[in-house]
Amino acid sequence: MKKVYITRKIPEVGINMLKEKGYEIDINPKDRPITKKELIKALKKKPYDAVLTLLTDTIDAEVMNNASTVKIYANFAIGFNNLDIKEAKARSVVVTNTPSGGAERVAEHTWALILALTCRIIEGDLYMRKGKYHGWDPMLLHGDRLEGKTLGIIGTGRIGANVARKGKFGFGMKVIYYDVIRNEKLEAEDSATFCHTVEEVLKISDIVSIHVPLLDSTHHLMNAERLKMMKNTAYLINTSRGPVIDEFALVDALKKGIIKGAGLDVYEFEPKLTKGLAKLSNVVLTPHIASGTMEARLEMARVSAQNIIDCLEGRVPRNNVVI
Repeated sequence: MKKVYITRKIPEVGINMLKEKGYEIDINPKDRPITKKELIKALKKKPYDAVLTLLTDTIDAEVMNNASTVKIYANFAIGFNNLDIKEAKARSVVVTNTPSGGAERVAEHTWALILALTCRIIEGDLYMRKGKYHGWDPMLLHGDRLEGKTLGIIGTGRIGANVARKGKFGFGMKVIYYDVIRNEKLEAEDSATFCHTVEEVLKISDIVSIHVPLLDSTHHLMNAERLKMMKNTAYLINTSRGPVIDEFALVDALKKGIIKGAGLDVYEFEPKLTKGLAKLSNVVLTPHIASGTMEARLEMARVSAQNIIDCLEGRVPRNNVVI
């Protein structure tokens, strides 16, 4: 009987798919992220064939060395920076992700952050709740119009391209982008303009939205130097991974008015916030919920389970990220 360990409870649809195959399923009973020490202890108890992981789990050489029978780590996430791909490849271990899980919703959430900032939604809501509103005022809480402005996208995969499309056709914005791979489809269908460097995007854009995976090359992609390249009227949005932004530099830039505002769903030291970030009125913060719909979570559960089933039945999983 194949054995599968799940590091935290996921929607039943995925668990049931695995049970229907006759697999023995063990689920971490604690409703919180499992620590690496706890995970290693759990994996030592049985010769597991597969582990269904979450983006909060660190899967590195130490974990893999203590789970020599594991053939696949199926990540319940769009990204996979929590897994050491090099170490997995060296051991011929499969790593998969759920790239379709919530991608459309992340694009929608990105726009929720943009609109919250440019329409000053959070400030307006607080203003009302504090009883400060005493009638219409032509000078009250001016925001920023989007039509005709420039939207800069850094990373035009499924999510970035979706955000760009909404900016072009939903709000009448000019779209520019940078990616390591030129997106000719985005240029042809959405009139997006390719920029040869990140810096070019930053200097031109009124809104910059980041949609890159967390790699060595993207860690602190947005640092103090690059933040200073942005317009002082520009907004920065991040729904990708927290460490692509140097948050100490971001807090400084927001305090000094180097940029006008920021919208964040992910954080460099997640779940902790960088000191000073929560006190700023020109930043909108959400708790890593960009892909958080029931539809998305059900799809992620199904895809994760299917990835495991494919691997254990001798097929190459559709979402294999170890090539």
